[in-house]
Amino acid sequence: MKENGGRKQGAASPCAACKLLRRRCAQDCVFAPYFPADEPQKFASVHKVFGASNVNKMLQELPMHQRGDAVSSMVYEANARVRDPVYGCVGAISSLQQQIDLLQTQLALAQAEVVHMRMRHFS
Repeated sequence: MKENGGRKQGAASPCAACKLLRRRCAQDCVFAPYFPADEPQKFASVHKVFGASNVNKMLQELPMHQRGDAVSSMVYEANARVRDPVYGCVGAISSLQQQIDLLQTQLALAQAEVVHMRMRHFS
């Protein structure tokens, strides 16, 4: 069987989006290349957060070469929103920024200690 987007031609298995939405998966289904049948949770999260209609509109408005990255971003953001309904991915970004700040402070202290030890050693 020949691959067409994310589906095999002649395959009876709809993509994860069409399966969740309980509709026939058309040959030119915009979701099929990005939401394969074996990854149902991927579309379920995106659908829960953004809605199928909005995802469809976003994908239709993008050039083909940008759609994969857009879907990856939507999946990441949707999963973050499901995990943390209040802050979503902003919560994760904030946490990482705090870790960076702490590590930069620790690095500055370690560098200052190295300078101090060198000065003591050469004095």
